[in-house]
Amino acid sequence: METPRTFLLPSAHGIRDHARVLFRDLARDRGLYLLLLPGLALILLFCYVPMYGVSIAFQEFSIFKGFQDSPWVGLLQFERLFRTPSFPYVIRNTLLISLYKLLFGFPAPIVLALLLNEMRSTFYKRFTQTILYLPYFISWVIMAGLIQTFLSPSNGVINDLIRMTGGEPVNFLIEKGMFRSILVITDIYKNVGWGTIIYLAALSGVPLDLYEAAMLDGASKWRQAWHITLPSIRNVVVIMLILSLGNILNAGFDQVFLLYNPPVYEVADIIDTFVYRKGIVETRYSLVTAAGLFKSLISLLLIVGANKLAHWIGDEGVW
Repeated sequence: METPRTFLLPSAHGIRDHARVLFRDLARDRGLYLLLLPGLALILLFCYVPMYGVSIAFQEFSIFKGFQDSPWVGLLQFERLFRTPSFPYVIRNTLLISLYKLLFGFPAPIVLALLLNEMRSTFYKRFTQTILYLPYFISWVIMAGLIQTFLSPSNGVINDLIRMTGGEPVNFLIEKGMFRSILVITDIYKNVGWGTIIYLAALSGVPLDLYEAAMLDGASKWRQAWHITLPSIRNVVVIMLILSLGNILNAGFDQVFLLYNPPVYEVADIIDTFVYRKGIVETRYSLVTAAGLFKSLISLLLIVGANKLAHWIGDEGVW
């Protein structure tokens, strides 16, 4: 018969020992903890303090009555949200755009990092890295202006090339069949450099003697990449995938808001732009808070599920 487990509470002496060790470590590393304080204050002020406002998702909030006097309505705002005629295609667009970006954008920095890692010329490697990193530091406001200029039907470079080949100019940004592709391509172009930095840092930790042993055994570059490089950075890939799944309902407000227009609302309207229109323009604060809370809950479930899946397949995950 299996002996039942017993759980012992820590003694007062043990608690004192732990407290003594804690204060000793705090005193020893006080400089590092002081450097940590501004970041913690920023997170508390802008991430945790505003969470009190989540309560208006369960109220009929009035800006004149405030949090205390606005009547509580329970889950009525969520019922209104799910009954909104445009909400189903908003969810569909958000998921499709995010999945397209994940499907095509997630492998791009991995492949690019593998290619850069094989470059032997230091000059060309640094030059290529610089060119790849630059778009990440350009804001979406500037990037959207450049995209609109390039795709302009009157004087855009793309349409000039189409005219040179005898075709008719196309207004890409109002074409429903092309708009999502434009979002995915431009998002990859802007963010692929940042992902490449992370994977190149992971690749720098792969032992060189593994490659030397593989070369002695006659392994090709493809075999080395498949059997050495990718398994060595698998943990980093899994962590980045978990974080990406957690952001799957963040289809990119800045990008979509700056590029979309009424003709493509049907294929481009996402949760964030829906929240902007209903909250800022129509001042339906309780409804959009319910939408934001719904989005955060789904993101939390996706992160937890992806982390559990990572543990199930034998990886460490995020926690």
